[in-house]
Amino acid sequence: MKKLTVFIVGLLLIQFSVNAQSNALIERVTKKLNLVNDYVATGVMKTDVAFIKASLGKVKVYFKKPNLLKVKKEGGISLLPKGGVSVTINSLLNNKQYIAIESGVQVYKGKSLQAIKLIPTDDKLDWVISTLWIDPVDALVYKTFTTTKENGTYEITMEYGEYANLGLPSKVIFGFNTKDYKLPNGITLEFGDDDPAAKQKVLKQKKGTIEITYASYVINQGVSNSMF
Repeated sequence: MKKLTVFIVGLLLIQFSVNAQSNALIERVTKKLNLVNDYVATGVMKTDVAFIKASLGKVKVYFKKPNLLKVKKEGGISLLPKGGVSVTINSLLNNKQYIAIESGVQVYKGKSLQAIKLIPTDDKLDWVISTLWIDPVDALVYKTFTTTKENGTYEITMEYGEYANLGLPSKVIFGFNTKDYKLPNGITLEFGDDDPAAKQKVLKQKKGTIEITYASYVINQGVSNSMF
């Protein structure tokens, strides 16, 4: 009897996993994203981290399927937190190694968005759990909140314009807790204190956002692996 119970529970878990992974809305989002094999985008990056001196700067963003991504700031250093860059919508959805669970509807900027939690089924993945808020009308992801194993939590919000039909945003706002932020070499803190302990104390008390507003995309023209 015990073995039969375990077997039935196992079948239910398998069925749940299959149903979750084949979530219709996730499949629509993935189908749209899969239209883009690579791109080079130009834009402007604005950094709002109180303890870092960083000016508004032009950037180029390089992407190549499945999850290669690089942000280059002209004449400066990219401030995107290391761990968060690798956890993109593409990297979350393309590997198919997750269970998707619908978890309610939330109104966001006048839109009723379906919240879907993704739970990885592969222990080797860098992230622990991610929630996507998706517009079921246009199959666009407007917000994500992801917890990673080693690089804290990240919230990404997106706006769309000319390239919405390909799932490419016109603006991305990347929010993070600075206590999990690995300070890049060459960055100067506003208070001018070079003591590592003092830096970490300040980092634990702050939050940061990085905003990229895109001006144009060059799509599916080929991007060399050497760019990454």
